[in-house]
Amino acid sequence: MLYDVVVVGAGPAGSAAALRIGRFAPERSVLLLDAADFPRDKTCGDGIAAQVFDLLHALGVHDVEDLGPVTPRLRLRTPSGRSVDRACPRPNRVITRVAFDAALVGAAVAGGAELRRHRVRDMTVLDDRVVLDGTIEARAVIGADGANSTVRRLLGGGPDERPGDRAVAIRGYAPVSPDPGTLTIEYADGPYPAYAWSFPVAGGGANVGYGVFDRRGGGNKTALTERLRELLPGQEPEAATVRAHHLPLSTTPRFHPDGRVLLAGDAAAKINPLTGEGIYDAIASGVLAGRDALLGADAGAAHRASMTRAFARHHRHVGAISRMAARPRFLDAAISAASRHRQVFDAAVELGLAQGTVPPAALALVLGHLVLGR
Repeated sequence: MLYDVVVVGAGPAGSAAALRIGRFAPERSVLLLDAADFPRDKTCGDGIAAQVFDLLHALGVHDVEDLGPVTPRLRLRTPSGRSVDRACPRPNRVITRVAFDAALVGAAVAGGAELRRHRVRDMTVLDDRVVLDGTIEARAVIGADGANSTVRRLLGGGPDERPGDRAVAIRGYAPVSPDPGTLTIEYADGPYPAYAWSFPVAGGGANVGYGVFDRRGGGNKTALTERLRELLPGQEPEAATVRAHHLPLSTTPRFHPDGRVLLAGDAAAKINPLTGEGIYDAIASGVLAGRDALLGADAGAAHRASMTRAFARHHRHVGAISRMAARPRFLDAAISAASRHRQVFDAAVELGLAQGTVPPAALALVLGHLVLGR
């Protein structure tokens, strides 16, 4: 069978692509391939921004919110003790990737996609089709197969060139959450931007982790776990749940080829360099890929243009702020301004969790705190 679209990777980006096609072009055939059976775990902080559900509602998916607890507040604290603790403009959720990804895959299959367990190892791009492993044929292929994307590698996309383009993190589950209604972030002191997090999950526990926004500062899993203990004392993760992973950051232009093969989500380096959040960008880029893949031979060029229109301005803003936030004085000023001014806090949430930009008035307030040393 010649499929209209084959999606490699059935995580949020791949499922969003399949959902987009199923909702707006139900006559097109879609095959979802994944190396794992669902439900399956995925290393992640499990925080789902409120804006993610807007994207899902547009795809006809309305019941995912009920899979995790509401977390209305966000608490941030710097190494010097500056802190902000506010209710977000809209409450976020914490949903384990076991539950979240399975729900999205289920919705994609209900919308007409075929799901098959298969690990892609070979890809041949012809004039009129793409052939995977010699047996699976498609008019277009979407690579949504994660940070170490096989599809990207088979296309000739090389690894990251700069250490600052990739973050390193660990994640585990602690049996108790100290504050069930709050997303907590404790920034770390050191040569590279880093923070520990504690996000309450259903059942009373917490997803806890530690991430460094430069692979030179990563170290091994033992070292990262020790830094987590230092910043979140009393929230020891259960050893069997601790896993490490890499995050390709959206800090520089990334590989987006022409032709019949597209990239989305982590495969397209869609990770927020300020927070490490990737679910919003995964789903947003997956929706674009699902639309653009229907253009066949013109899909790649169309997708590159779509991604630029959708993300370029946000990436310029978040990239600049993430570089500034790597300086302790600026981070202190930003957190202080956010604690005193609702507009700064709200802008920071939109910038770090979705597709926001920096309002000049909010930046002026931060710079005022920086100049005055508040």
